[in-house]
Amino acid sequence: MPASSEAVRGSCLCGAVAFVITAPIASMGYCHCSMCRRQHGSAFSTYCETPADGYHIERGADEIVSYVSSPGIERRFCGRCGTKLSYHAEGAPAQVWVAAGALDDDPGVRPSYHIFTGSKADWFDITDDLPQHAAFPPGEAHG
Repeated sequence: MPASSEAVRGSCLCGAVAFVITAPIASMGYCHCSMCRRQHGSAFSTYCETPADGYHIERGADEIVSYVSSPGIERRFCGRCGTKLSYHAEGAPAQVWVAAGALDDDPGVRPSYHIFTGSKADWFDITDDLPQHAAFPPGEAHG
C-alpha cells in the first residue's frame, strides 16, 4: 500500500507523460528477464503491481507508444524520450505493472522478490536475501 492515502504520481523524463496511481500498490519486484533487461538497458527492471483501474494517465496519452514484446505482453513508453512506463499482460487485465523508475513519489513499498533469475545477466550478482524465482512465482502467470 502506498506510504499514505495520497496518490502516487509519476512522469517521463521529458515531462510529456504524467500518471497517477490511486489504488494500493500490491507489490514491487525486480525482473531479470532478457526483455526487461534490454528495454531498461540495465541488469533488471523494477515494477510496482497495482490494479489497472487505479492507474490513470493525467497528461500525454497521445505520446505513449506500445510494443508487444511477446504474445499477450504489451510494454508502454513515452514516444518522445523513451521512458518506460508500464507493462500490461493480456492474461491479467485487471492489473498493471508500473515502472518504478518513472515514479515521482515514494510508493510506500519496497521490492520483495526477484523473478526470471534463470535468465539474469551473468555479470550481475544478486546480493540481497529476497526470494528468487527462476520464472514467475508458482501460481502466477502474466502472459
